[in-house]
Amino acid sequence: MTGAEYAVIAGVIFLAACLQASSGFGMGMLAAPVIAMVDPALLPATLILLAFLVTVMVTVRERQSLDLRGTGWALVGRIPGSFLGAWLVTALSREGLAWVVVAVVLTGLVLAGRGWAPRPVRANLIAAGAASGIMGTATSIGGPPMALVWQGHHGPKLRGTMSAFFMVGSSISMVMLWMTGAVTLEMLSLALWMVPAAVGGYAASRLVNRFLNAARLKALALGASALGSAMLIVQLVLAVP
Repeated sequence: MTGAEYAVIAGVIFLAACLQASSGFGMGMLAAPVIAMVDPALLPATLILLAFLVTVMVTVRERQSLDLRGTGWALVGRIPGSFLGAWLVTALSREGLAWVVVAVVLTGLVLAGRGWAPRPVRANLIAAGAASGIMGTATSIGGPPMALVWQGHHGPKLRGTMSAFFMVGSSISMVMLWMTGAVTLEMLSLALWMVPAAVGGYAASRLVNRFLNAARLKALALGASALGSAMLIVQLVLAVP
C-alpha cells in the first residue's frame, strides 16, 4: 500500500474507533467499506482485531453497567454463527466479499431507518447473536443485529453491553478465521500499525460522549456508513469489465 492509503485507513480507523467507543457499535459499518476500497483482502481480520482492542477498553470503562444475562444469551448464538461466517470468508472472492460488505451495511441501514425494534427476549438475543456471528466473522460488521435488539439500552449500558458481547465475539471470530487459514501476516501487520489510531479514537470518544446525544450519534453512524457503502459500490461497478 502507498503512504496515502495508510493515511486514509488510519483516519477512518480513528473515526470508527471513536464511534464504536461512543455508541457500542459501528466500527465495521464505517471502516469496512473504506478498507474494502483499498484492498478487500485486508478484511475481515484486520478490523476484527482492532475492534477487539476497542471493545476491551470500553468494557473496562463501562463495567458497572453491563447486562451480563443478555450478553450470555447472545453469545450462545454467536458461536455457531462464527463458524458459518468463517466458511464464507474462504468461499468468497475479494470482489464477492466486497459485495457482501455492501449488502450487510445497506441491510443494517434499512432496518435502522425503519425503526424495527425486536424485544430483547431470549430467542431474539440468540438469533441476533447468530446473525452477528455470521456477519461479523465474514465482513467484520456484526453490529446491526445487536444494535436492533439492544436499542432500548442507552448510554453506558448500551456501550458496555455491546462492547462486552463484541469483545468475546471478536475473539471467537478470530479463532474461527485462524482455523480456516483466513488470517494473513498482512492483516496482522496492518492491525498492529493501526493500534495508535484505534486508541486515539477511543480517547476521543470520552470527549465526544459529552456532546453527542443518542439521536445525533446514530445519525452520524448511519450517514457515514451510507457514504462509505456508496463509494464502494461505485468502485465495484467501475471495476466491472
